[in-house]
Amino acid sequence: MTDLLDLAEEREEEFRRAALAALRSRHRSGGESTTHCKSCGEPIPEARRQAVTTDHCAFCASQIEGGR
Repeated sequence: MTDLLDLAEEREEEFRRAALAALRSRHRSGGESTTHCKSCGEPIPEARRQAVTTDHCAFCASQIEGGR
């Protein structure tokens, strides 16, 4: 049976991997943003895609960067 500590460690690792992926995607040169969030699948608004190169919607990006 999985205890809460194991679940927390798994979740932390998921967020760490997502944060590293977000960091790598921000630093790619001349890259384009995706049209849909890689985390939740929701469409990324055009204004956000033009403002920043991203693979995540604003909500998921804030969760990844905030470590929540």
